[in-house]
Amino acid sequence: MDFPRRIYPLDPRKLTEEQIAVVFAMTSRDPRPFDEIAQVVTAEKAADFHERWVVGYGHASVAEHAILHMAVENISRLACDTLEDNRLASYTEKSSRYQVLEQGCYYTPPELNRHPALRSLYVKTCDGLFDCYQRLLDGTQAYLGSVNPRGEGEREGAYNLRIRRESTDVCRFLLPAATLTNVGITMNARSMEHAISKLLSSDLSEEQELGELLKEQSKRITPTLIKYADRNDYLVLSRESLQSQVRETEVPFTLHSSLSPLHSGDCRAELAHCDPQAESKLVAALLYRFSPSPYQEIWQRVEGMSQKEREEVIRQALERLGPHDIPLRELEMVDYTFDLVMDYGAYREFKRHRMQTYLAQPATVDLGYIVPPLILEAGLEGSFRQAMHQAAEGFHRVSEAYPRVAEYLVTHAHLRRVLSQMNLRECYHLFKLRTSPQAHFTLRRVMQQAMALAVGRHPLLFKYLQLRAG
Repeated sequence: MDFPRRIYPLDPRKLTEEQIAVVFAMTSRDPRPFDEIAQVVTAEKAADFHERWVVGYGHASVAEHAILHMAVENISRLACDTLEDNRLASYTEKSSRYQVLEQGCYYTPPELNRHPALRSLYVKTCDGLFDCYQRLLDGTQAYLGSVNPRGEGEREGAYNLRIRRESTDVCRFLLPAATLTNVGITMNARSMEHAISKLLSSDLSEEQELGELLKEQSKRITPTLIKYADRNDYLVLSRESLQSQVRETEVPFTLHSSLSPLHSGDCRAELAHCDPQAESKLVAALLYRFSPSPYQEIWQRVEGMSQKEREEVIRQALERLGPHDIPLRELEMVDYTFDLVMDYGAYREFKRHRMQTYLAQPATVDLGYIVPPLILEAGLEGSFRQAMHQAAEGFHRVSEAYPRVAEYLVTHAHLRRVLSQMNLRECYHLFKLRTSPQAHFTLRRVMQQAMALAVGRHPLLFKYLQLRAG
């Protein structure tokens, strides 16, 4: 019998996402080709299948074949962080680096409606930050125009765009986490259900409302796969218990000696943990795939190797690595844990690297803030620091009643602590991308520190890392 190879798409214009998920799921028990199965899978049969197998028997992987594209507009960046905190998805967000944001483009949390005085302070703080943002946009563009004249042959429109882009890249440090954003999301139904559950379990009203709206709209596309997404008691109760533990056991907060909440600080990195047997682990993993021996035998063999022999194995695996190549998966056997301090704006770029495990502490003004060099050069430091002082004052007043709501007033300039665990393979990707001259300058600074620490501990493992030139 002839078994010809066939590769073809299932058209989402002819089948619903739930039907496609069922067609793929049924191939495990049905010998017919996919397109023949599709002819007998009606919407009703799809709903019945999902009720029985996905909901009833817990075969949730079936839901991974149903894809949702969701447009989300005018949510705060704080809520967007929670929405984007799901690995298995793709996100494209409105960029404050390339767009000038309008006055009033921020979210006001309903929690403050019960306290008119706090709400008024919150609005005044956000308005003040946006006023300063607009003034500094004008001031930095005027300064850049005076020191960076138009190049020979450069068109006026291109020149103005270049100056504006450099200005917006710096002035966005003033924007609070309340700033509104748009984000396009592509994720499968299983991930969407998890994302909705996390939002519905939040302690912020905006995120709960966002979860409800996502659930409502997702049910229009995958009605059966999403309808049971709900508040998760485990997430809520474990969060509350851990917060209580911190309040009971935490020593009083003390600032780093070089920082004050009303003064500038800097990004920094510490290498918290790394594996002292990293080289041996990598060599053993590289040999394991091509060997018939059990891992323990290979490990003993590697432990008996000379340093030169281990170096040769690593050389054979990595010396041919090109600038666009992805390193071998074996590099994932080696881990690094970094304790990082970076500005909130840098954090929002850093968390795009979702292959790592990152744990961010609550957003605060108490670690200080970044003052961009262009602000100093343009003679606008006074206005910038006054805005930071206003943000800190508003944050502390609001946090007395609503600690989570106060996070909306943290600006992109304020520093934040993030614990990051990443494997060697991710290090190659992240360090190459985020230490390049094109990377944002504050994230580049903290990644350069992290890279130096990792390279200093394991120079052989990073010998073949090719960084991007300017």
